[in-house]
Amino acid sequence: MAERHYIRQLATIISIDAVGFSRLMGIDDELAVAAFEERRDIITDSCGAFGGRTFGVAGDSIMAEFGNPIEALRAAFDFQDRIMALNASVGEEMRMPFRAGINTGDVIVREGRLYGDDVNIAARLQEFAPHDGLAISETTWHHVKDKTAAVFTDLGEFMLKNIALPVRVLIAGRGGNGATMTAPLAAIPTASGSYRPFDKGPPAIAVLPFQGDGSEPDVGYMADGIAEDIIYGLSNTRWLSVIAKGSSFQFRDDSLGTRLIGNALGARYIVGGTLARYSGQIRLNASLTDTSNGRLVWSQRFDRDLVDIFSLRDQIGSEIVSILDKEVDRAEQVRTFQVPWESLETWQLVRRGRWHMNRRTRGDTEIALEFFDKAYQEDPNSSAVLNELSWWYFWRAWLRFGDSDDLDKVEAFARKALLMDSLDARPHAYLGAADIMRGRPASAAEHLTEAIHINPSFAFARSAMGSARLLLGDAAGAIPFFLDTERLSPFDLYRFHNLGELAAAYCFVEDWPAAIAVADRSLNLSPGYFYARFLKIGALMRSSRRDDAERELAIFATRHPDFSEQRIRWIPFVDSAKNNFLIANFDQAKSIA
Repeated sequence: MAERHYIRQLATIISIDAVGFSRLMGIDDELAVAAFEERRDIITDSCGAFGGRTFGVAGDSIMAEFGNPIEALRAAFDFQDRIMALNASVGEEMRMPFRAGINTGDVIVREGRLYGDDVNIAARLQEFAPHDGLAISETTWHHVKDKTAAVFTDLGEFMLKNIALPVRVLIAGRGGNGATMTAPLAAIPTASGSYRPFDKGPPAIAVLPFQGDGSEPDVGYMADGIAEDIIYGLSNTRWLSVIAKGSSFQFRDDSLGTRLIGNALGARYIVGGTLARYSGQIRLNASLTDTSNGRLVWSQRFDRDLVDIFSLRDQIGSEIVSILDKEVDRAEQVRTFQVPWESLETWQLVRRGRWHMNRRTRGDTEIALEFFDKAYQEDPNSSAVLNELSWWYFWRAWLRFGDSDDLDKVEAFARKALLMDSLDARPHAYLGAADIMRGRPASAAEHLTEAIHINPSFAFARSAMGSARLLLGDAAGAIPFFLDTERLSPFDLYRFHNLGELAAAYCFVEDWPAAIAVADRSLNLSPGYFYARFLKIGALMRSSRRDDAERELAIFATRHPDFSEQRIRWIPFVDSAKNNFLIANFDQAKSIA
């Protein structure tokens, strides 16, 4: 075999990448190629002017080599400035910004090509750069930090793909009279030591300021207000760590991307959005991103009539808080499957248990208890674990029509959870739910009032408060709580129960069309839920829809052959006349069968 000759040398590499090239290709491929080539010529010219050379052009990426790190940085600033000026002269949809990564290290040179980890590091670094921006390695920074007017923002250490050791990443911006870094970057604290917030421990979430329509200041104020309400609401969920407003609101410009912002803030999840006003309405687009992989977890658009700004803020904010709580929980449940079960930490055991609980099968419910018990053995004072055990026994008690032993356990775990964290809404709600099943709705309402005061976005507490009001005989007062629950948690796994309670409330106020419609919605979610079909049959009879009632009764008899009116008498209404009222409606249908 012929001997191969390699040259090793110290070099500074710039990896340069076009942003939005594929998008432009989809619009006009010939124009996109022409735009890229025009900007590529600028890059080649700037690099040559500062003593460098370009090589390895591939697709929409370019590499450049320099002997001097300072000249590489100057060249990068030069071509970025020239490209930004060019982009400013064309329509926004046809702009093509570039980002660049710079690294200094040992390379192998062969036939004009460069190889080695330090070349690969430069390529990975450009992924961290903002549009029209530069990311550099710590190695390059040591060479240039005292020799240029540039300003640097330390993002911390990252494990880069196919690179064995962590690499410290900094964002470089013009200092002096040149273009400056965006405001958020200047406020990021310098990281120290290894910084990898996503490996262990419960997740943190950061809410960035929502972007308002710049032409209307009041919309901007409202956007900030909604983001603040979400921060406040999420902090009341207790299981989720929330980054303070003073830190997250530094990122008004999200050009860095969620991955870098998440790393800078130590947040696994980022919430962002935009707010605009038009024709007497506002439109809010909100999203949740997993910063560890850049994936969009959830997004939704909210359109509302612009009437009372403060009540609107409260309504939208509480809805988003309730949704985010469940979406982050769902994402964390899935994440636990990336970890061997024997290595799961306490909070991960809780998430895995919740995943099985949400499947709502008898087998999964038992598996869930195994995970909760294991978590309890590891940390018997964890409020998160205590709350899950309280919920587990409450669910079983509900299935068993108020098993007293299970309700005793609900109360025991909930009271211990309160000792661990008195500002957690969950144990108050579970104590209230247990009181409902024990026939103590007045006491239940006191616990539930406290739960809602602590966390106004807690959908379960609002639904339970509706049930307490219903048992106390205040059906009209119960309806708003059930409707709030629908608004706060429109995709809840246990929504069928809330709708069943709402159907009962409509029966008591004798709004039979509403009762039928809501019972149908409950049955669409859980066709086997006996109470919703029981109520629907009675409501159909009171609406003189005898044929429909008879058909529903036949389905009911097939699905629930062992049904006894004792199930309805078990419901602990304060006034037993309420039980009799529901049974009488149903019995009308039985009399014609």
